[in-house]
Amino acid sequence: MKLLSVNLGRPKAVPYTDHREGVTGIDKQPVDGPVRVAAPGPKGIGASGLAGDAVCETRHHGGDDQAVYAMAREDLDEWERTLGRPLTNGMFGENLTTEGIDVSGALIGERWAVGPEVVLEVTSGRIPCRTFQGHLGEKGWVKRFTRRGAPGAYFRVIRPGEIRAGDAVRIVHRPDHEVTVALQFRAVTTERALLPRLLAAGGALHPEALATARTYVEKHGTEPTA
Repeated sequence: MKLLSVNLGRPKAVPYTDHREGVTGIDKQPVDGPVRVAAPGPKGIGASGLAGDAVCETRHHGGDDQAVYAMAREDLDEWERTLGRPLTNGMFGENLTTEGIDVSGALIGERWAVGPEVVLEVTSGRIPCRTFQGHLGEKGWVKRFTRRGAPGAYFRVIRPGEIRAGDAVRIVHRPDHEVTVALQFRAVTTERALLPRLLAAGGALHPEALATARTYVEKHGTEPTA
């Protein structure tokens, strides 16, 4: 299990973003050399957890609970076959392109040691947006990506440090529940009856997803759907 690439984005003016200034950092490119990773600060104030990486729309992106985004190269390869086009590392706006890891199968609260210093903790799956669709240039992309149910994972930074392409990735903690990134994604998008199951992940879950699950339970009860 390793990092194939570490990808950073620069602000870029595009016609398809909701950002009021019309710029986005979604077009991320692999970089050479080490990249510093640290908690960026609360959502709305903090941006990316990677030094040199642009997050232009901080209302919905970035912050401590979405500091780092990872996508499996295996999922990119599957989309290449589906779309019939090449997808380079970073094409989905991911900071980390991994090999040998089922990223969407990771548990909420699972911790990864990346390289000799950094420790990251899984918080949630990535919700697709209009900017993502515009960047890919694929009609109906948000719905297609959602149906596939393999969104990649967001992380918070537990221990800062430097990472680089080729670094080993080790799972150093797996929590005692069954709430995967894929399950969390389905619960907050297409199968909301699954929301009560997210409560098992507790405070490791992204705060917005946790609040959504609690609100659902208050209204509908705690009996989850299998």
